[in-house]
Amino acid sequence: MKFEGIYTPLVTPFSDDFEIHKDRFADTIEMLIAAGVHGLIVAGTTGEYYAQSADERLYLMKLAKEIIGTRVPLIVGTGAIRTEDSIYFAEAAKDIGADALLVATPPYAYPTSREIALHALAIDRAVNLPVMLYNYPGRMCVNMDEETLDRLGKSPNFCAIKESSGEPDRLHLLARDYPHIQLSCGMDDQALEFFAWGARSWVCAGSNFAPEAHIALYKACAVEGNFDKGRRIMSAMMPLMRVLEQGGKFVQCIKYGLTLRGIETGPPRKPLQPLNKEDKRKLSHVIKTMNVTLARIEQEAMA
Repeated sequence: MKFEGIYTPLVTPFSDDFEIHKDRFADTIEMLIAAGVHGLIVAGTTGEYYAQSADERLYLMKLAKEIIGTRVPLIVGTGAIRTEDSIYFAEAAKDIGADALLVATPPYAYPTSREIALHALAIDRAVNLPVMLYNYPGRMCVNMDEETLDRLGKSPNFCAIKESSGEPDRLHLLARDYPHIQLSCGMDDQALEFFAWGARSWVCAGSNFAPEAHIALYKACAVEGNFDKGRRIMSAMMPLMRVLEQGGKFVQCIKYGLTLRGIETGPPRKPLQPLNKEDKRKLSHVIKTMNVTLARIEQEAMA
């Protein structure tokens, strides 16, 4: 499977009593497809999978597939501590017709390189679907290092990696030594660097509410090869990226960004708390400023 373009890890809209809001979930998907994103991901961290029951996760992946149909690829996250649970979610994803899986390091368990590989290979043997690996040591405490990647080379299904370490050396390593694994940007403030090193896709939570901006950067860099324009777009987006990453309120910011766009996503599930008034004001301001700047860049490019 070729991963090309912008892949949005969907938020999960909730009602005020923290129940999944089916209609707003559908509204989010329709808005993103209309905006031109290239794929959608269910059960990522942005979707608060960790705060959902198994039945809720199954419900969301089935609902997403029913709404999406075949219009864009659907990728399903298999995140869980136990390998057996990840296999369970992977098998369910295959049953509903998912196009690929997102396979991360099991959180909290602190597995070795060999154990990470055995975990991923067990999922692969069970379902035989394309896999985008997810390396996020900031949450999982360990890297998918060379030993892990070499072991996973036994199966061609491990065809991409969302790299979220934030370490330039990792970016260079993957681009140089693992060209058979498609490089996908998983660190928003390094998107320009990822595209410069050959990445063709970007898994970006901010595209939930700003798909046009993220698509613009992808097109400028990966499609047009216009890095002068890409640098200008990236510069306009950086204040937003800084706000999203500050204060441990990432999911809340993404959900409020969608609310500003007219899709009420409700509160995050506890223990997370909604943004306060100052956080909302700051986020609203940087989004408005970014949109004005990006519009000017596009106008100048067309002149």
